[in-house]
Amino acid sequence: MSGPASTSPATATNKDGDSASSAPKRRGIVKQVLSGDTVVIRALKGAPPPEKQITFSYVLAPKLARRPGAGGDETKDEPWAWDSREFLRKKLIGEEVLFSFEKPANSNREYGFVWLGKDAESGENVVETMVREGYVTVRREGRPSSELQRLIELEDQAKSANRGKWSHVPPVEKVRHIKWTQENPAHIVELYGGKPVKAIIEHVRDGSTVRAFLLPDFQYITLMISGIRCPGVKLDADGKPDLSVKIAFADEARFYVESRLLQREVEIRLESVNNSNFIGTILFPKGNIAESLLREGLAKCVDWSMAVMKSGAEKLRAAERTAKEKRLRLWHDYQSKAPTINAKEKDFTGTVVEVFNGDAVSVRLSNGQVKKVFFSSIRPPRDQRSVVGAEGEVSVPLRGKNYRPLYEIPFMFEAREFLRKKLINKKVQCNLDYISPARDNFPEKYCYTVNIGGQNVAEAMVAKGLATCVRHRQDDDQRSSVYDQLLAAESQAIKGQKGMFGKKDNVPLRINDLTVDHSRIKVQYLPSWQRALRTEAIVEFVASGSRLRLYVPKDSCLVTFLLAGISCPRSSRPALSSPHVPAQDGEPYGEEALAFTRDRVLQRDVSVHIDTTDKAGSSVIGWLWTDNNVNLSVALVEEGLAEVHFSAEKSEYYRQLKNAEDRAKAAKKNIWANYVEQVIEEKPVVVEEEKDEKVPVERKVHYEDVIVTEITADLTFFAQAVENGAKLEAMMAKLHAEFQSNPPIVGAYTPKRGDVCAAQFSADNQWYRAKIERLQGNNATVLYIDYGNKETVPTSRLASLPAGFSSDRPYATEYALALVQLPSDNEDKEEALRIFAEDVLNRTVKLNVELKPATGPALATVHDPATNVDIGKQLVADGYVLAEKRRERKLKDLVEQYRAAQQAALAAHLVIWKYGDITQDDAPEFSR
Repeated sequence: MSGPASTSPATATNKDGDSASSAPKRRGIVKQVLSGDTVVIRALKGAPPPEKQITFSYVLAPKLARRPGAGGDETKDEPWAWDSREFLRKKLIGEEVLFSFEKPANSNREYGFVWLGKDAESGENVVETMVREGYVTVRREGRPSSELQRLIELEDQAKSANRGKWSHVPPVEKVRHIKWTQENPAHIVELYGGKPVKAIIEHVRDGSTVRAFLLPDFQYITLMISGIRCPGVKLDADGKPDLSVKIAFADEARFYVESRLLQREVEIRLESVNNSNFIGTILFPKGNIAESLLREGLAKCVDWSMAVMKSGAEKLRAAERTAKEKRLRLWHDYQSKAPTINAKEKDFTGTVVEVFNGDAVSVRLSNGQVKKVFFSSIRPPRDQRSVVGAEGEVSVPLRGKNYRPLYEIPFMFEAREFLRKKLINKKVQCNLDYISPARDNFPEKYCYTVNIGGQNVAEAMVAKGLATCVRHRQDDDQRSSVYDQLLAAESQAIKGQKGMFGKKDNVPLRINDLTVDHSRIKVQYLPSWQRALRTEAIVEFVASGSRLRLYVPKDSCLVTFLLAGISCPRSSRPALSSPHVPAQDGEPYGEEALAFTRDRVLQRDVSVHIDTTDKAGSSVIGWLWTDNNVNLSVALVEEGLAEVHFSAEKSEYYRQLKNAEDRAKAAKKNIWANYVEQVIEEKPVVVEEEKDEKVPVERKVHYEDVIVTEITADLTFFAQAVENGAKLEAMMAKLHAEFQSNPPIVGAYTPKRGDVCAAQFSADNQWYRAKIERLQGNNATVLYIDYGNKETVPTSRLASLPAGFSSDRPYATEYALALVQLPSDNEDKEEALRIFAEDVLNRTVKLNVELKPATGPALATVHDPATNVDIGKQLVADGYVLAEKRRERKLKDLVEQYRAAQQAALAAHLVIWKYGDITQDDAPEFSR
């Protein structure tokens, strides 16, 4: 900032003709340095007036540049003006000094001297120092005095020593190039990238707004301090401060900042822009000025600017809470609105059992109690549709009786799905933030911050654009404990145009509601469902133990689903007002069956096979498997919560159902608690001995092209059908993309032996379908079902398989090499496996299934597609393996061929036969 132009005499004298240095002296603190020859001093207590602007006697400093609009046209620095001001600023700002002053009759200024020290005799005369260093020019035309003569001598010495402005430095190098206005503030914020930049505070407009030079480029900016707002001055019609209007604590806040920051070197972290003003954090030697202001009750937190802060928002909130508790200044009449909260309600850990439309979940505690938990300070997607009436009024269209907000409100389904996939059946930590009072026919809501695996669920939703932040009143304490993080996440979602904040029109999900429109079930959907081995679905609602409502993503439809093969007790039903239907009592164990089904499948990914429809054609009937591949019909029967229906006799699951019912009866579970088994005397049944008709059985040959992907130590191997290669690649691409966009939360999945899950392969850190074969401590042995390889991985590298990836059968099938067996010697065994791997591993071969035993993998022969050589028989002929003795009639000719090959290898003493017949002791039939 430039100092006023001097129009006064070179020497200030009092009425008796004495110089200003002999005038009365006072003590004060240097508040501001306006130029190399002018300072503003705040007098110490008891020395009014409180502030004085003192221009040094006998000297003249180079003039600083003047910004446009600041009382005149723009001017540039005179050479050495900035160096002169900076030398004086570094020496005096904040220092206690002794000063003298006089106001000549022909001037509107006060002139004088300034001393650093306790008194003028022993202290440093700052005017003399400025002359000695060559930063000011002595006015030699003044009335002669001892002070003037002393300054002339010091100036001559400075000239002789080439100091300051008397040096040989080109004047042009001592002129700043100031950028008074910033055309693209956002670019400057991006340029600094949130890193602290050195600056000098030039002006304090109010406690939370300053002007500063960014160094070393001299960019002049107006900065609003992030996260706070201090009481400010009121502006008049011309935009200038109206000093006649006093605002409580405004002057105190401004003084607080001036005494600590004005003309101090600080660091500024630019964080955002607001119109042409910058928003940022100021760090001075004693910390963050915003925290200090809040702690003293001179500022309040501001949500909109706190959202752009890179860090430290929680410290600002804590500082404000301290001032509120002490009722300091702005908070002198503060009264907390927070309700008294029972300690048991405040914090708890539980398992999520249900998700409600994107803003709440049901959590089961360890004692079995279920609580409805609302997310603090966020709002799920809302119906943004509007209708403009004849008079211009805007309203949301009426909702029909079949209105389903989950599907009809854009992004509501996506929000629910995000929560369902992340939370259902997972443990969460809930911390109560506030209780929203009952209003507008809505009950009071307990609002929590919910964390899973250290991640804030609400923040994750907002970051994906699946929820918005509630805009609380500035004085409203009833908000999330991490409200600032929520605002920051929303800001990033808006910037990234994610979810609801995207540019595309928000279109509701198109749903075919077959629970209302029954006519389309048989004609349009049932045939394809019957042909499918399994169909992926989501259980949206459970009406009773055997009656559910499913959402089928593949067909984007809702359908009522009845469990096949069982008869389940009916649960109670509430009364309906329209149409009027009275309440119905449930059958014994109906509520238990309902709870059993809800606990296992509500809002879970399931797979179903649909057989038929009910008589009315309004519901489908079929079999349902839970996410851990349990047949729900069988599970209900085994728990004694359902009995086998006669319709199950023709199904392939009848034996499982009957065995489960027998076990439930024997254990007297639930509906069988009073069951007494009836003993029926059975007559002996005479079974005629079946005659061996000796029907000839022929060996069937049907070659399939496969790729061998893995070989085990037992000479079994895994192979993929070549025709399924494209399907496998497509599925893996989708699986990898799913995990990249929605990475699993560590610890959210609880592995169980036999589960089909996702495992992160150690070689490439990609996710693959896998089956858990063994659990030991924090490690699991898994089989990658689409490739056949196994490995032991930490359980942290396991996750639930996303919906839609469990319906495909494993792409790798295990086979045993038919009619051969490995030698007993370990070295011979390793050599045989090595040769077999060289012949088939990662190669396309022709495979024929020869035999399917009751247990274990199918026995198969493999042939080289180029030469049609039987690779198993060739291993026997080369002396690497033995021919296996089998008695199946259809394999008689093939067994004889293998034995002939072995006899030839034995005769030639090849490999395992080099020392003679190794089967004589334990297999005489193979001897020579």
